[in-house]
Amino acid sequence: MVAPPDAVAACVQKLQSAGKTVVFTNGCFDILHSGHIDLLRRARALGDALVVAINSDSSIARIKGSNRPIVPQHERAELLDGLEVVDFVSWFEDDTPLQAILTIHPDVLVKGADWTDNIVGQREVEGWGGKVLSLPLIEGSSTTGIVERVLARYGNTRKTNS
Repeated sequence: MVAPPDAVAACVQKLQSAGKTVVFTNGCFDILHSGHIDLLRRARALGDALVVAINSDSSIARIKGSNRPIVPQHERAELLDGLEVVDFVSWFEDDTPLQAILTIHPDVLVKGADWTDNIVGQREVEGWGGKVLSLPLIEGSSTTGIVERVLARYGNTRKTNS
């Protein structure tokens, strides 16, 4: 299900009322790769449902530069929604997911190990009795790394189809 944070929050509340544990993670997920899949699988294993919140296109452009994202928001959302381990996909316009976290109110907040200090939402999630975990990442697996490898191999050359 791809939906705004308030719609996801309504579903999450029903799951939590039934005693289910809801896990939340977030990120750009620009060019989905094996590191993303690994993190999502491990995050989902921590609960009964997984919510993935993605940065909007404008948020990514502010954070990573005007040449990003490579994959538009609606496509990133659909790709994530197509994964069996992902139950809900939402998005946020701000530079951080704090408002989405406060709206969705997960039981577990998961980030990759590149985020160990100052995890956005940590104080809030722990404040309502939830857990915050930083999971190890697959070394060398990143969208930025993929972009760098493509540029190193192909540069700015362009082929035209006849």
